[in-house]
Amino acid sequence: MKSKKNPKEELQEQQEQMNPDTQEPVSDEPLTREEEFEKEIERLNAQIEEDRDKYLRLSAEFDNYRKRTMKEKAELILNGGEKSITSLLPVIDDLERAVKTTETSTDMSAIKDGIDLIYNKFISILGQNGVKVIETKDQPLDTDYHEAIAVVPAPSEELKGKILDTVQTGYMMNDKVIRHAKVVVGE
Repeated sequence: MKSKKNPKEELQEQQEQMNPDTQEPVSDEPLTREEEFEKEIERLNAQIEEDRDKYLRLSAEFDNYRKRTMKEKAELILNGGEKSITSLLPVIDDLERAVKTTETSTDMSAIKDGIDLIYNKFISILGQNGVKVIETKDQPLDTDYHEAIAVVPAPSEELKGKILDTVQTGYMMNDKVIRHAKVVVGE
């Protein structure tokens, strides 16, 4: 005659007989070789599916990242000069006022002073944006920064090989030459 157990004891007994990894009933009989292979195949298939899912998610994330960075790069290229242009607008305003003033003013020294102020303001704004004038006065010719467009006899021995005149000012932006200075060199 079987003894009656309460439901809690029966549930506990069933859980003890379950394999914690597979949640399948544990049997006392050893598995056949084929059953072991089938379990291994199931485990490997599950691993493949998990890896495939990870790969697809990673691939989608990378594709989204690539698209986002391309969009950001395009926006930078399109709007990258906005800050520089905005900083130049006050110079344009000053030039407009200067043009209006030249129509009515007869004082040439005041006009010259106004133009000098606008020029200095413009150079200052360029400096704030990383642009610098390449120095040429009494400098030796340096082909990294200067382009000799003429060679003339030097007025003195100490000016030989040095820059005598600047025909066109050169500029550098963030230590990179953006336009070489066109100069006349003494020989």
